[in-house]
Amino acid sequence: MSPTPFTLRDAEPRDVPAIVGLVTELAEFEKLTHLLQLSADTLHPHLFGPKPVVESVVGEVNGEVVAFALFFTNFSTFLARPGLYLEDLYVKPAHRGSGLGRALLEHLGALAVARGYGRFEWSVLDWNEHAIRFYEKMGATVMPDWRICRVSGPALQRFAR
Repeated sequence: MSPTPFTLRDAEPRDVPAIVGLVTELAEFEKLTHLLQLSADTLHPHLFGPKPVVESVVGEVNGEVVAFALFFTNFSTFLARPGLYLEDLYVKPAHRGSGLGRALLEHLGALAVARGYGRFEWSVLDWNEHAIRFYEKMGATVMPDWRICRVSGPALQRFAR
């Protein structure tokens, strides 16, 4: 049996509810639903408002959005060039192994090259061995010496004082 064909396209305003649903599934997979504050109303202005700060590509099968990648531009002072940062990528379980995840990553890599960016980066949870192997097989380097620092919520308010 051949895999179901899929298409990739830039997200449109009509896709926001589907993206929110996929982010919710991702949060469940990562056991992080307690951190989820996302809704269509809170995401829409950041994707499609007057000053968008993120972009998204969706993967469709038979007209249904079954995957997405959400990304933004960052900057490398060492390279003196912008970069593309992948915040989230998710493929519904029924469509994993179809090449959709690989296609999303390759699409974003090509976008970074076309825009003249110096690198394409993302984070992966250390327990997600399957994803780590997949990324390494594609040519990514998992940076063993780097750790993410984060300040959010009430701690961010205290930090800002």
